[in-house]
Amino acid sequence: MELAKPKKIKKPARPTRDEFELEEIANTLTEALEEKNELRLTVWKREDPVRGKVVKMDGNTKLIHIENFTETIKVKFMDILYVQRI
Repeated sequence: MELAKPKKIKKPARPTRDEFELEEIANTLTEALEEKNELRLTVWKREDPVRGKVVKMDGNTKLIHIENFTETIKVKFMDILYVQRI
């Protein structure tokens, strides 16, 4: 009797973006940090958009710190799909 091999479960892949899109997102985040503007971020694998002000952009961990009222949400740069100024 042979045992069946377990099927590999494929994880959903993060959508790919070209360098132009990534640069545009980075520029918008940098502007928002400097001007203290509020943003709405669409983040991969997150149902609700993240809304708040960029308080820190950590180049070492590649995390963007978004302050929303009393909490700080940390989002991976590569998980940001879309940025909108409010």
